[in-house]
Amino acid sequence: MKVLGFAGSNSAASINKKLVSYVLQQAEAHTTELLDLNDYEVAIYSPERESKDGIPDKIMALAEKIAEADILIISLAEHNSSYSAAFKNVFDWMSRIPNRTVFVDKPLFLMATSPGVRGGQGVLEAAQDRFPRNGAAVVAVFSLPQFHENFTNGILSEPYHSELKTKLFSVLTNH
Repeated sequence: MKVLGFAGSNSAASINKKLVSYVLQQAEAHTTELLDLNDYEVAIYSPERESKDGIPDKIMALAEKIAEADILIISLAEHNSSYSAAFKNVFDWMSRIPNRTVFVDKPLFLMATSPGVRGGQGVLEAAQDRFPRNGAAVVAVFSLPQFHENFTNGILSEPYHSELKTKLFSVLTNH
């Protein structure tokens, strides 16, 4: 089974990328791939750009990676209770690809972490509402609050560690 993961952040020090990387390491029995959203950076979406130049090649390449995966694991950065601008732009472009949905009906393990006590709850709520309408089958959701207190090369807090392992096992064995 091919498991594809990425963080919804373009930060070089992304805590969400650290989290998704750790989770992919836990899926060692599967083929995993970690993408960097920076590799898919394109001009800000506008109807005029789309009309003039079409869908950028980088967006088509990301869409192909998603289509080839069996399971998606995405950890979203939260900016003002919503998606980062970098993720939103990629998402907007992918939503314009004709005759397909963004997540092409793939099972999605949706995650977020943040330095604060809410652990990205705002962005998770937005994604849980939006992503199913764009072809995601959200099968599990995980939030890790207070990243710097709860993570160092792995999840330090036992309740969160157990919750993550249980959810990941369920995602990997039921899909």
